[in-house]
Amino acid sequence: MVLRAVIFDLDGTVVENSYDWPLIKRTLGSGDTPILEYLYGLKGPERELKLAVLEKFEAEQTARAVLRPGMDELLEMLRGRGVRTALVTNNSQKNTEALVGRFGLRFDLVLTRESGLWKPSGAAFRRIMREFGAGPEECAVVGDTKYDLAAAAEAGVGAVFIITDNAAEFTAAGAVVCRSAGELKQKFEALLE
Repeated sequence: MVLRAVIFDLDGTVVENSYDWPLIKRTLGSGDTPILEYLYGLKGPERELKLAVLEKFEAEQTARAVLRPGMDELLEMLRGRGVRTALVTNNSQKNTEALVGRFGLRFDLVLTRESGLWKPSGAAFRRIMREFGAGPEECAVVGDTKYDLAAAAEAGVGAVFIITDNAAEFTAAGAVVCRSAGELKQKFEALLE
């Protein structure tokens, strides 16, 4: 594999936080529908009201988030090897800029939900590949949820790395599971040799 680009998720991947997604979904009333799909399907005042509720949960997690240990070294290694990096998050631009700025992170391209492209759709990943001039076989995705897996599959990216302690759920889906950014760095170094 010739690796030209790595697409990272933000929350739970680049930074560690503790969103209570079942509570958020219950509070918003989104049921089994992905949160952003649900919210952007609402009309006018109801959408604005519920987006404000989501933004409150997000602001709390943004304030508490910490950089995943070893993530800055992983990003620096990729940059040093000429691999382009992108960040694709369903979080807001405001929170994303706050986290990227706080931790001094650099990505070649950042897409937030304001782009209108959010996971589990693979549209954001396809846009990254077009911008970078890279095919799906030259890209890898790094995430922590089934949304990252679904978006990668829809975009045709087969190299998916999931950072989690819950290996069974993701290895069955064909992802490479890592417990830390350091372990992930070793896997990318091996790919790049």
